[in-house]
Amino acid sequence: MLKPFITALTLVGVAACGSPSSPEQAADFYKGKNVTYIVSTNAGGGYDAYARLIGKYLTKYLGADNVIINNIPGAGHIVGTNNLWKAKPDGLTIGTFSTGLIYNQILARQTMQFDLREFVWIGKAAGEPRSIVVSSQCPVQSMQDMMASQETIKFSSAGIGSSSYTETKLLADALDLNVEVISGFDGTEGEMSMMRGEVCGQFGTTSSLQPFVDNGYGKFILTVGGIIEGVPNVWDFVHDDHAKSAVSLIEALAKLGRVTAAPPGLPEERYDTLLAAYKSALEDPELLAEAKKLGFPIETGYGDEVKQLVVNALNQPPETVEMLSQIIKIEEGN
Repeated sequence: MLKPFITALTLVGVAACGSPSSPEQAADFYKGKNVTYIVSTNAGGGYDAYARLIGKYLTKYLGADNVIINNIPGAGHIVGTNNLWKAKPDGLTIGTFSTGLIYNQILARQTMQFDLREFVWIGKAAGEPRSIVVSSQCPVQSMQDMMASQETIKFSSAGIGSSSYTETKLLADALDLNVEVISGFDGTEGEMSMMRGEVCGQFGTTSSLQPFVDNGYGKFILTVGGIIEGVPNVWDFVHDDHAKSAVSLIEALAKLGRVTAAPPGLPEERYDTLLAAYKSALEDPELLAEAKKLGFPIETGYGDEVKQLVVNALNQPPETVEMLSQIIKIEEGN
């Protein structure tokens, strides 16, 4: 059930010391303080851009001096998320990361020091429909071309263990695509590899790939979890239960995009304050106008609603876990 939202003017609760806090006390907590917003990628990508946009308006609604972006990349979002997990749960540290980490938790990767179920989920700024994009110089220019190809088609992805790598492998297996996944191409590096002719395509979030298409460097040939006029949907090519399980898992994560969470143990009154400020920020007309100008979709979800989406995605039957394990074949230490 969606947690009720309350504004700073009506916020009541218990102060950290245990005594009742007034609305003024709740608002005063952030005055003169900086909030750290951990972004588990390098600067310049979609996660970073969303965090900077949201952080600017969080500053306004929290009454904090600054919301400072702290980029902590590494290991397919794991390093930054580990840092968020270990942060002091005082309301002064929040973070954003790929919910592709759900795949890693399903597979029980030992490098993860966190349990996604236990984060304090503040909300999400958007869904993240996925798409296949192929470069304009690639001989494959449609799904029909791809499915009929006798030659191996090279796709770029982020590192092994990332959602980009995992989902590309999952989709290729589900649709029986003759695809070789070349890992280690984060963000614009993957687009540059397509432009240089090193790879043919990429499977990733539609919003991240949209500028590449808009600039005439490539085209969308398939969409997953979204709608693009004139582009076929993945379900047009799903013909068995094996494919259905894989595609359903990808779609579940496509509903979760640009999330924001806090460390476990966050006091209730700080959670309420952050939740109210986050909601106000994402509904601010100026933020919405700025997001539209930047081409950033805004599709919000808050609190317990987002937590339930995460829990549902994690609760996969054994056969799906085994399928994922066999497809990815991740070895600890890679």
